[in-house]
Amino acid sequence: MHFNKGQVANILRTVDLGSSVAEKDDLLESARVETSLFSDLLADRVDLVPGSKGSGKSALYRMFVDFLAPQLLKDRKVVVAHGVQAHGDNVFHAFKERFQRLSEAEFVDFWCIYLVSLAHEQFLKSADYASYLSHCGSEIDAFRRACDDAGIPEITARKSLRDVLDWVLNALQRLRPKVAYVYPEGGKVELTLFGDLPADAATTPPTGDPHLPRYVGGIKAALEAVLTRADLSLWLMVDRLDEIFPRRSALETKALRGLLRTLDIFESKQIRVKVFLRDDILDQVTTGGQGFTALTHVMARGAATLKWSPDDILMLILKRLFASNKLCVFLGVERDRLSASQDYRLEAFYKVFPNTVYSPPAQSRTLKWIYSHTKDGRGVVTPRDVIDLLTHAKQHQQDEFQQDPIGTTDSLIGSAAIRYGLAELSKIKRDKVLKAELPHLWPDIAKFMGGKTEYSVGALRKLLGPSSGTTINDLVSIGLLELMRPKAGGTSYKVPSLYRDGLELTQGRQD
Repeated sequence: MHFNKGQVANILRTVDLGSSVAEKDDLLESARVETSLFSDLLADRVDLVPGSKGSGKSALYRMFVDFLAPQLLKDRKVVVAHGVQAHGDNVFHAFKERFQRLSEAEFVDFWCIYLVSLAHEQFLKSADYASYLSHCGSEIDAFRRACDDAGIPEITARKSLRDVLDWVLNALQRLRPKVAYVYPEGGKVELTLFGDLPADAATTPPTGDPHLPRYVGGIKAALEAVLTRADLSLWLMVDRLDEIFPRRSALETKALRGLLRTLDIFESKQIRVKVFLRDDILDQVTTGGQGFTALTHVMARGAATLKWSPDDILMLILKRLFASNKLCVFLGVERDRLSASQDYRLEAFYKVFPNTVYSPPAQSRTLKWIYSHTKDGRGVVTPRDVIDLLTHAKQHQQDEFQQDPIGTTDSLIGSAAIRYGLAELSKIKRDKVLKAELPHLWPDIAKFMGGKTEYSVGALRKLLGPSSGTTINDLVSIGLLELMRPKAGGTSYKVPSLYRDGLELTQGRQD
């Protein structure tokens, strides 16, 4: 099929692929792709959602918080309350010095109070649920008494995140120091705000202080009583945890370890804490010298790392492209048929793109090429990278046809534009991920600049120096290097296509 270039430029102007950043993505609801993880979350089969940066965790989170909450309330009687959501929630950094003083155990206390505050602020005090709670007065009073007995203050007015954090930290400060109960036969147990006494421990601490805080069991039971009376369940959802504490710091590790332990404390059929967390951060906080004794229990309701199949990516591309009514009409695509047939999806895709990015023979078809060239060394393809590549490709093609509208074209977005999109994506990955987010690794990554795409183990040792073994492992873990199967030349590592243009690499092997 042949298209007039000027006409194609006008059509491409109507195509909006949305944003690769979930908070700015206007197509998130209308062009959502319901992956298997979406279904598991909707069915309440998972609470911990790990995924790579850009894999769609925040998009999934925002679908539930911003779009599906009314449906969940109506169909499932589920109330959705949420914590950190937008980039603007950097208010956490304003409390960095106060957070620094907390131990991991105290962070468990912090998260418990914080989650209680979300339940109080966004559920019990919300006008949206007033009709459901109209007959729950005695249960709500019991909940507030339990909070008061624990030293958690009542917030009478709607508060900002800054206000909530401030009073949570103040409440935590008032609860110090912890009281240690020493058993007569030896040993002791610390009575923290949200600890549980052993079954054979005294029910009243030896100090006899009636004002010592109650334990979270009492608060949780009171909240469950409200939910039972109202015939509701409560989901407390927390995202953007990679942005609220300094990356790869001791503070981040103890804070998030505390949060993971809190998942176990709040485990309930009526109360779910659903956490969206980068998989590399999950590995960081649960491995290493400290260990994590409760990890198996925490991961019992953990999802597999969020991944996108080629067909998921195809659906993502098509839903965003054909959100444009003008494009649908121009190409004769029936939007409703896209979800029903794989063959029709491929037919629609190749109405926009060429069959191959490079001329045959023996070249991958374009969809496979996009998928393989946006894959990192761990085999992960993210929606963010695909959207970024195609956004740059579309804009490049649009500009080219506007500048030279004479003649015809076989594709709306051609091969050269797709290659341009990959090059621009690669530069973004270099500047916004490798440099900006991994400054501790960048000096070693920079040694690859202008080099080859594949390296033998010996070549990497020469390039990276004495600590090459640790560095190689780090670069594999972030997806910059991929271990190749041993062959005649021995074991080697390659830099995936995703990073090659950004690092200005040339095809070849360094031995």
